[in-house]
Amino acid sequence: MTQLRVTVDEVAYQDDVEPRLLLVHYLRDRLGKVGTVVGCDTSNCGACTVLLNGRSVKSCSMSCHSGPGTSVITTIEGLATENGGLHPVQQAFHDEHALQCGFCTPGMIMAACDLLGENPGPIRRRRFERESKGTSAGVPGIRTSSERCQSAARTMADSQSRLRR
Repeated sequence: MTQLRVTVDEVAYQDDVEPRLLLVHYLRDRLGKVGTVVGCDTSNCGACTVLLNGRSVKSCSMSCHSGPGTSVITTIEGLATENGGLHPVQQAFHDEHALQCGFCTPGMIMAACDLLGENPGPIRRRRFERESKGTSAGVPGIRTSSERCQSAARTMADSQSRLRR
């Protein structure tokens, strides 16, 4: 067993874990973060995507100790706004019915959050497809997902401009 220090969805944890424990299993089994889905176990589908220190990673392909020092992890459950509302990306997926079967939706949302965190402006479909590769394996709605990402970008830009006033 080795000591793990991590902040998940703004809550600090300190646990003894097996060195080879995958992050996805720690999140789901130890912390109950079941929105982080185990999809393919090969990192191809991206359903397990979370934000690690602000960047999207596939949690089924990394051990708990893969992050640098004390890691900050955001799961789909941690995206809610301060008042408990949906994050703009979640809201855009909801408003535009981007759920398909819903299984890989959390991974697509997390990848979109990373992409918009880097550049909250308009995103071209090709860039979305390239940047979100592996979070939509077999999903026919990649085009509509990029449109939802565009909608979220507009919402986030509007929110930021209101905050500056």
